Amino acid sequence: MNPLLSRLQPYPFERLRDLTRDITPNPALRPISLGIGEPKHPTPALIQDALRGALSGLASYPATAGDLKLREAMSGWLNRRYGIAVDAATQVLPVNGSREALFALAQTVIDPTQHRDQGGPVVVSPNPFYQIYEGAALLAGARIVYANSDPARNFAPDLASIPEATWAATQLLYVCSPGNPTGAVMPLAEWQRLFELSDRYGFVIASDECYSEIYFRDEPPLGGLEAAVRLGRPDFRRLIAFTSLSKRSNVPGMRSGFVAGDAALIKQFLLYRTYHGSAMSPVVQQASIAAWNDEQHVIENREKYRSKFARVTPMLAEVLDVQLPDAGFYLWAKVPGRGPAADCEFARGLLAQYNVTVLPGSFLAREAHGVNPGAGRVRMALVAEVDECVEAAERIVAYVSSLS
Repeated sequence: MNPLLSRLQPYPFERLRDLTRDITPNPALRPISLGIGEPKHPTPALIQDALRGALSGLASYPATAGDLKLREAMSGWLNRRYGIAVDAATQVLPVNGSREALFALAQTVIDPTQHRDQGGPVVVSPNPFYQIYEGAALLAGARIVYANSDPARNFAPDLASIPEATWAATQLLYVCSPGNPTGAVMPLAEWQRLFELSDRYGFVIASDECYSEIYFRDEPPLGGLEAAVRLGRPDFRRLIAFTSLSKRSNVPGMRSGFVAGDAALIKQFLLYRTYHGSAMSPVVQQASIAAWNDEQHVIENREKYRSKFARVTPMLAEVLDVQLPDAGFYLWAKVPGRGPAADCEFARGLLAQYNVTVLPGSFLAREAHGVNPGAGRVRMALVAEVDECVEAAERIVAYVSSLS
């Protein structure tokens, strides 16, 4: 058995099940879950129609690189969304959702034979973080180092906390913008700092941007490739951006996304994926073309989230330390109570008394630099329709009011 598997930690939802195993929720109230970030808005008809119309594609083996028309649809979307030019033949690659690609990239770029005198290669991750980053690093034979989010700087990762010796052994840096769970968007100045570190130490930047199309201000979130072009790096050296249709188009079960960036990295990633068996189904490819070429359903989806957050956020802000995020579909709320278990106690009490599930923030982070930056907060996924989310907010307000 691969000994590295023993280094993996339970997924947050496994920990949540263990935390609440002995709880019987209030039977007088129907269950409402804000725990899992799974989009619940209806899948657009144009995508369903494209899937049905492409079923003949099941008779063919797909190429790992995907059909050129798909890559052209992806590069065309990047041009319309970010105003950048990306070569569809060499700088774009379809993937089966951003999750598997975030994992697979680490297996491609990490060289476990290097930096042995420093304890092995390093992967730097934001903290809190999407747990795939951690698992990918550990199973690639690297050690993971966390940059804690700083609430005083819009939850930007504290890169200054990483010593120079650690940067010297770093081979991969994960970035999540808009962030999960904080919803924070990295500004251009922060990207410039990352690029300077990458140039100095030679590590790859993996930019997870799967929440980029759900935002609440007039200006859309800055993307990593867009930042690179603005800063005079049109070759996207040592940079790979990840995006997905799951949140943008409400198709989490379709498992469709793409990566784009440095052509040399894309070439090696394609080689890895060819052996890994990661080709996208021709049926999903055709539906993905339809999705990437249409923006109207994305605008309508974003308006649903804007309406929902406009109603729910002020309600919760009356009783919790929470504010509208830059983007994404999570609220990252500070809860009442003291001590490292305050978020867990809050989640247990809310479920028991009001049958609402939220995710303790400490489950999304690790203790680093003497603190768990998720402790004392909960993540609420506002993914259901607006009426259900408003009802959940009303119950949370009642629960917090009962505590005081």
